[in-house]
Amino acid sequence: MVTLLARSDNDTSQINSGDTAWILVSSALVFIMAPGVGYFYSGMARSKNAVSLVFLCMIAMAIVSIQWMIWGYSLALSDTSNNAFIGDLNYGLLLYVGDKPHVNAPTIPGDVYALFQCMFAALTPALALGGAAERIRILPAVLFCFVWTTIVYDPIAYWSWAPKGWMNVMGSLDYAGGTPVHIASGFGALAFSLVLGKRQGFGSEKFAPHNYLNIILGTSLLWFGWFGFNGGSAVASNGRAGLAATVTHIAACMGGLSWSFIAYFRHGKKFSSFHFCSGAISGLVAITPASGFVRPWSALVFGLISGIACHFAVDFKEKFGFDDALDVFAVHGVGGVVGNLLTGIFASKEVAALNGVIIKGGWIDRNWVQFGYQLAASCSGAAWSFVITGIILISFNFIPGLHLRIHEEGEISGTDMAEMGEHGYKFATMEPLPVGRERTLSAEESGRGVPHGTVFANSPPSNKSTVTNTESSEKPADIRGL
Repeated sequence: MVTLLARSDNDTSQINSGDTAWILVSSALVFIMAPGVGYFYSGMARSKNAVSLVFLCMIAMAIVSIQWMIWGYSLALSDTSNNAFIGDLNYGLLLYVGDKPHVNAPTIPGDVYALFQCMFAALTPALALGGAAERIRILPAVLFCFVWTTIVYDPIAYWSWAPKGWMNVMGSLDYAGGTPVHIASGFGALAFSLVLGKRQGFGSEKFAPHNYLNIILGTSLLWFGWFGFNGGSAVASNGRAGLAATVTHIAACMGGLSWSFIAYFRHGKKFSSFHFCSGAISGLVAITPASGFVRPWSALVFGLISGIACHFAVDFKEKFGFDDALDVFAVHGVGGVVGNLLTGIFASKEVAALNGVIIKGGWIDRNWVQFGYQLAASCSGAAWSFVITGIILISFNFIPGLHLRIHEEGEISGTDMAEMGEHGYKFATMEPLPVGRERTLSAEESGRGVPHGTVFANSPPSNKSTVTNTESSEKPADIRGL
């Protein structure tokens, strides 16, 4: 069990302005991860689904923040509940929070801690939605985020972090969300992909990323935000926060390198920005539960093993035939389990003591049972998320108007136009170009999401039908199949 220095329930004399400022900054850093996830996902998807994926991440942030204010914070992190499974409603509507510090954060006001934890809750269902990318309707997805946060995320967060949560009392270690955030979202995405079924063309078409620049941008925003995600979880501005940020960066670097070099030798000896970015995120995921417990040299192991494990986990969807569109299970589910288990080996009681937290450590401190605690927490979080997510999704399909999967025509035209009436790119209109000003798309290019035979300007002459690339036409672009 994680033990903190004692304080009086109504004592505000320990509030530290430096700690408060750092957690406010960390909250802003974690917020930027929501559009980061959106851009990462949009780059991996086909262009006809790019806008809706960014939008889903942003609207998930909004709906979960409202849920958090109504009852989520109280259910997930109540320090007045004696229940081992779920919190009470004493902090519902964020009443009675104010300046009174939470027992987990004795030097910052309670409302600042609530805001910081809100960012974690809001990010998690956005991650899970990646398992259903390119085939989910927006309205039921919004309601899903509210329900899922209430009965999946909140209980797991309570188990992990609340003073009376059963995982915390047992002695499992989870510094910044290995189980509540990553394992929950990864196994939730797996349930999503199984319940919704495969995308049209899965197994016969190549669904390649449409925008590698978006992938790099999304990864950069996530990496940037993760300094607040893990560094802020010290809930203080001190050496432990600095060490958490340091090991976070090291694990990301090592994860990116390990995944890149494996892919280099497996896939034609060419480097890929996509592979590096995926590896970096796998390293960030794995180090999350351990970042406040381990030394910098340990972060190399976390990054190396997570990059290898998550890379090969991507092959699962082809081997077992499930369509996890954006590899959420492989990166977050598998990466979260890897991080949890390695925490049981490399956790150091000396690192935790940097801001007054008392633990027994992991195997390096000869606390052999810690690995078992970490395994139990991982299996419990994975099972709860997978089963309850599946029940929620199946239930939605029986409620009129809340069927989750988009209709066939909408999937063909893309969720951007079918669900939002918007698209991220103006490609083409069906008007002829002067001879000598067009270019026919090759078969190889068409594999990246644009129909074979589409014709663009500034090319050698062609006898095929042409398409004008123009911003001024009032005719809507035909993006079917893009």
